[in-house]
Amino acid sequence: MKDLDEKKIRKRKKEQKLNREEKSNREDKKMRKADNLEEGKEKKKRSTNREIIMTTYIFIGLFVGLIAYFSYFLIVESSDVINNTYNKRQDLLATRVVRGKILSNNYEVLAETKENEDGSSKRIYPYKDLFAHIVGRNSNGKTGIESLENFKLLTSNINPISKVMNELAGEKSIGDNIVTTLDLNLQKVAYNALGNHKGAVVVMDPSTGKILAMVSKPDYDPNTISVNWNTLVEDSENDSALINRATQGLYPPGSIFKIITTLEYLRENPKNYLKYRYNCVGKDNFNGMEINCYNSERHGEEDLLSSFANSCNTSYATIGNKLNLSKYRRLCEQFLFNSSLPTKLEYRKSSFVLDEDSSVQEVAQTAIGQGKTQISPFHAALIVSAIANSGTLMQPYVVDHIENYNGDMVKKYLPSTYDSLISANEAKVITRFMKEVVNSGTAEALKNNKYSVAGKTGSADHNSNLPAHAWFVGFASKGKKKVAVSVIVESVGTGSTYAVPIAKKLFDNYFD
Repeated sequence: MKDLDEKKIRKRKKEQKLNREEKSNREDKKMRKADNLEEGKEKKKRSTNREIIMTTYIFIGLFVGLIAYFSYFLIVESSDVINNTYNKRQDLLATRVVRGKILSNNYEVLAETKENEDGSSKRIYPYKDLFAHIVGRNSNGKTGIESLENFKLLTSNINPISKVMNELAGEKSIGDNIVTTLDLNLQKVAYNALGNHKGAVVVMDPSTGKILAMVSKPDYDPNTISVNWNTLVEDSENDSALINRATQGLYPPGSIFKIITTLEYLRENPKNYLKYRYNCVGKDNFNGMEINCYNSERHGEEDLLSSFANSCNTSYATIGNKLNLSKYRRLCEQFLFNSSLPTKLEYRKSSFVLDEDSSVQEVAQTAIGQGKTQISPFHAALIVSAIANSGTLMQPYVVDHIENYNGDMVKKYLPSTYDSLISANEAKVITRFMKEVVNSGTAEALKNNKYSVAGKTGSADHNSNLPAHAWFVGFASKGKKKVAVSVIVESVGTGSTYAVPIAKKLFDNYFD
């Protein structure tokens, strides 16, 4: 009996233990489930927070991007959009503002608007075709400064009270004046010196980037553009008078390109370029292609300096085939070939096409400025301006300042650096080469005691039935004063005969 009771007690204790363990397990499961549920809620909460944070960051990024673009638009693109001919606001401004004047650097009037009693107006160009391309026109499509500064010419910064009074009286306010960097005397000299020839002249101050003169011929009278429009567009004489040859004309550079060929040779042979020797017999053969010096002249034994001064084609064709073509191309692109030019004037890009796969014949032609290389007179002026300014190209500009009709300053433009194209030492060495062209070479007509000249002539073949284009590019200095010029005369012959005399007249006028 006692054993039975003990068995019952042990059984009961065992059942109680099992019940406690089962209860404990159930409680553990509940706790784990609760923990898991809580952990799930926490994970879900963290995930939701991440999504909120990511969305916040995205919106912040979009907002910052919008502000950045808006700032960029205001600083960089707004003037182009405002100045766009499709902008209807311009038409509205023209009904409320008398278009401002365009003035030379000495305040001669280059363009002005005359208001008639019947409310109509007429744009007047006192110097007619003298500034046709750089000042431009206001009808039959705007060009030149008339286009670049269109919005500013139609903006009036007169006294606000006077402006309100004009509005109430239904009268137009007077627009702001554009005071340019253009020099009337230099423009006249360039225009007259070019005469009846087709071509272009650019004159710049290399130390500031100011464009002092820009002439393109053939030209037209912007006063009569509407009357003569059909004739100009038909262009039966193939004059292309509406094109600004200074910036939009592309020409083979001829021997002025030897400036860049020389610079590349100097870079690749910094220690032994003075040892260069070549015996010129008037012609040379390059893989079956014959290259001749001008009139097959025999220059005899030459070093690099005399090759440059004599503009020896055979010597430079030989030099071209000694160059590393990848580096040659890099230098050309450093000089803005195949690139945008730092100007808002309408222009065409210059081109340089040599690469490592180019043939011996192509290289020989390119090294002397022939082949497929193309350049504008304006671009050539930028290159010699950089050399004249110790290798640094200044940002070219044609507007000096803007003022209201009372003469109060609205905005002033100051010289600024565009880029350093070559080192000061390279500029110094190539200047010495360019001075030798004047002292003993193809531009001896520029040798004088009044000022110092450095330059390069060129004769660019372009059509077997026509004479070569005549080039001269260079700069002159007297004390701290410098001026750079680029001259091309189409289809006439040598640069020495036709372009150099134009440059001389410009230099004489500038330093007189």
